[in-house]
Amino acid sequence: MEKKVIVVTGGTKGIGRAIVEHFAKEGFHVFTCSRKPENVEELTKYIEKSYPNAQISAISANLSVKSEVQRFVAFVKSKVQKVDVIVNNTGVFMPGQVHSEAEGVLESQIETNLYSAYHLTRGILDMMLPFQKGHIFTICSTASITPYVNGGSYCISKYALYGMTKVLREEMKPKGIRVTAILPGATLTDSWVGVDLPPERFMKPEDVALGVWGAYQMSEQTVVEEILIRPQLGDIG
Repeated sequence: MEKKVIVVTGGTKGIGRAIVEHFAKEGFHVFTCSRKPENVEELTKYIEKSYPNAQISAISANLSVKSEVQRFVAFVKSKVQKVDVIVNNTGVFMPGQVHSEAEGVLESQIETNLYSAYHLTRGILDMMLPFQKGHIFTICSTASITPYVNGGSYCISKYALYGMTKVLREEMKPKGIRVTAILPGATLTDSWVGVDLPPERFMKPEDVALGVWGAYQMSEQTVVEEILIRPQLGDIG
């Protein structure tokens, strides 16, 4: 039986890795990428050893650069003809304030958080549309709906990503393709390294992955349009 295919950007750490592992456990063929070749190599070896029923195809790519997104898309298309799930997960967080953050911070976060998802989705959609089925997940953020003082350009980029996801949902309604926005609050990932808070104050990346899997598992006539997830004690601001 042919394996189902999932494409996860930024799959070597944090939420992306948790999603990669969960779908690998379910026997998917996972395509993913990361900027650092050593992280790609480590993940590939781990998945091959831990989930022998799965398959992983991974390369290093910087998805803030359009040509790198196109190279990753070409890599996927060189190996399969159909994609069942897309997870736009690549992102970067640079704290700051609109009036005082460094020059170039907005461009950097827009390129990574928004453009990567835009170009990847456009590149892969023709591997879903002919089949009139598929599921696109976008990892947005509570910063997509809640402005906060040190959010600056990060909030701007995540608001835009959320908007893109909502527009895509409307476009894909008659195409048979489900679109889901995931809006996680503070999750224990590298973005919070150095913060003086106990681990239990944060959500686990695995819980976000469970949310993605649960939404995917529903029948094709049903779509979870968005999942808002926060730590039990609320946002960290």
